[in-house]
Amino acid sequence: MNVFVTGATGFVGAHLVKALLARGDSVTALARRPALAELLGWGNTVRLLKGGLDDEAVLRQGCAGTDVVYHVAGKIAARDMTEFMATNRDGTANVLEAARDGGARRFLFVSSLAVSGPTEPGHPIDETRPPAPVTDYGRSKLAAEVLVQAMPLPWTIVRPPVVYGEWDRGTLKIFQLAKRGILPVFGDGSQELSVIHAEDLARGIVAAATAPAAAGKIYFAAHPTTTTSRGLAVSVAKALGKRPSVIGIPPLVARGVLWAAGTLAHIAGKATLLSADKGNEYLAPAWTCHSDALRRDAGWQAEIDLETGLRRAANWYREVGWL
Repeated sequence: MNVFVTGATGFVGAHLVKALLARGDSVTALARRPALAELLGWGNTVRLLKGGLDDEAVLRQGCAGTDVVYHVAGKIAARDMTEFMATNRDGTANVLEAARDGGARRFLFVSSLAVSGPTEPGHPIDETRPPAPVTDYGRSKLAAEVLVQAMPLPWTIVRPPVVYGEWDRGTLKIFQLAKRGILPVFGDGSQELSVIHAEDLARGIVAAATAPAAAGKIYFAAHPTTTTSRGLAVSVAKALGKRPSVIGIPPLVARGVLWAAGTLAHIAGKATLLSADKGNEYLAPAWTCHSDALRRDAGWQAEIDLETGLRRAANWYREVGWL
């Protein structure tokens, strides 16, 4: 297939491009920093287009004559709601218009479990759960989903939970803390989490985009085994061969720290993942989901367990000098 990928040099996008190349697809990739492609080892196997989600001409060039448009690019940290919407909603609108005019046969949008909102311990949700985002990020991804569903071309939406693996700078912070011997967790560490290794997610995204039965549907993509925030921290430490102290931060203290961090970032004009708004996410009791529908309609299931995936990530971080 001829495919176009936004956010191709980002964490999930890089894994997706690798999966697409393994299938033999012809990949055109949108990247704000094409130089990162050299680090990914693509060579001349990927057609690179330099630009962002506001570059209409570049988007049209990338979408022209494509079979599938994979829209992965998005903003996970922003200075305010306006900035989230400018990228996650309005940027998606730009890609949708280019995909429509370019004759794309399918539009795959990578959204987030944040759209669905937090869940209850012991009760993972499925796709029948109405959206209930509790953060600006989740609300901006929901706004993008609404646009995707309104566009007159075949679409599929995938909502991953916590994603980890090689090339990820988000969960890298947990590895760095574990290496230093101290791992803080919000609350008592009992928050339940669904997780997915980026390689599994990439396969799930491709399966959802190419399965005829998946057109016009929304899916979760997660490993069937859940963990907790404390369990994730301990598993990271184990992957490094460490036994650090896991310290729980009481909710009231955590909200104060997050408010202070967010305020300081706002004053400095910087985006941050530590803010009062994100406290609604970090302190929720659970973020868990089922992936039965994606397995049923596209024949996909996650294969990389948490212990194996974290060990792979740890080894990769060491090899590239990030740890």
